[in-house]
Amino acid sequence: MRKTKILALAMGAAFVLSSCGAIYNSPQVTSGTVDGTKVRVVPITAETTLAANQTTYRPATLPAVFSQSAGSGGGLRGFESLPDPALEPENRPTSLSSRIPPEAPTGPYQIGVGDVVVLATPSGGNSVEELSGLLAAQNRRQEYVVQDDGAISIPDVGRIPIAGDTIDGANEKVFQALVRNQIEPAFSLEVADFNSQRVAIGGAVRTPATLPIDLQPLYLDEALSRVGGATASERDYDYASVRIYRDGDLYQIPLSELYSDRSLQRITLKDGDSVFVDTQFDLNRAQDYFQEQIQLTESRRDARRDAVDELETEILLRRAELDEQRDIFKDRLELGAEDRDYVYLAGEVTKQRRFPLPYNQKAMLADAIYDDGGIPTITGNIRQIYVLRGSTDPREFGSVTAWKLDAGNAASLMLSTRFELRPDDIIFVSEQVVTQWNRIISQITPGLLNSTITALAQ
Repeated sequence: MRKTKILALAMGAAFVLSSCGAIYNSPQVTSGTVDGTKVRVVPITAETTLAANQTTYRPATLPAVFSQSAGSGGGLRGFESLPDPALEPENRPTSLSSRIPPEAPTGPYQIGVGDVVVLATPSGGNSVEELSGLLAAQNRRQEYVVQDDGAISIPDVGRIPIAGDTIDGANEKVFQALVRNQIEPAFSLEVADFNSQRVAIGGAVRTPATLPIDLQPLYLDEALSRVGGATASERDYDYASVRIYRDGDLYQIPLSELYSDRSLQRITLKDGDSVFVDTQFDLNRAQDYFQEQIQLTESRRDARRDAVDELETEILLRRAELDEQRDIFKDRLELGAEDRDYVYLAGEVTKQRRFPLPYNQKAMLADAIYDDGGIPTITGNIRQIYVLRGSTDPREFGSVTAWKLDAGNAASLMLSTRFELRPDDIIFVSEQVVTQWNRIISQITPGLLNSTITALAQ
């Protein structure tokens, strides 16, 4: 009987001490004025979440170096005009024989190095503002040159290889690249300048030139017409000829036959063809011109190879510079030398800490709570999750709004994915009542046992 009384007295004393805060102090959120601080508790609902998110906040942005691409530079070495072929007069022939080139394969136009493509958005579209560096709001057409490595370079998107693709194929590649970069504009891809496929026209024509091949096939009669036609007179047709150098072979069509046979006029020219109108019979004269074209092609090929090497070196150097600048920023961030916005987690959370707000986007209450283990439901009271936010009004410097989330119904956690955090918010989770008692008992148990043992010993 005596032992029971002693134990009851000890437990009663523990209750009194805990009630007056002599044994254990547990932090709580209380509305009203506490120590000069005005605290207003507001339940988090769908409506109050919208009100809380109304406050102005612009997330910190990453340095521009994180949005730059190492492949946005470089250029294309232009095509030089062809030199005038050196021709010497020869004796007139008595007759000429025909050698017709094989029919050139036809198909959709394939984009090549040097072509200029245009990305255009429809007027009145709502995607122009989303294109950032791709298209300006006042300019719905932007040209891009297919560079020496076969790619176009779009700011904020990167390099997109399209050489060898049809227009439809290139359009699909650009679309996929924009989607990967979270840009979904409506646009069309067109070829503005055709520079990759060319045919050289020289000899006895009015204006020797290099003609591009575009979406439509380039026929022999059309090519001759575009350079002013042959300058040979009708009396010279018997010995004048059109010679075509293609893939290492030389073909010949007498001018008289060309203008009398419609099928010969519709011979389709292909990329790399050299056409020479000759008023002399000696093939050596034409061969000089074709040799000149071969040497020019080889020079261009060498120049293009050098340009690609230079471009690759430039990209490597730029990538190294970007990586260095990014590493410096990360080191400054790790050492605390960069200004950063934080939210603080306290109370019954897995780990009391500060949660850095992300760059370039807003963080939600759920992001901070579940970033490092969430709330331990054994000790944390999920019905009392608070976001403490101080007033930004200097006239209410001591005012605090405690946004309270009651997650007793798990469906209420959906609100935590919509409640936006602000710099210096404090997320506080209250403890369970039984947790408070467990901690009180854990503090008084050693003393209580000693008192009981002493009393029993007497």
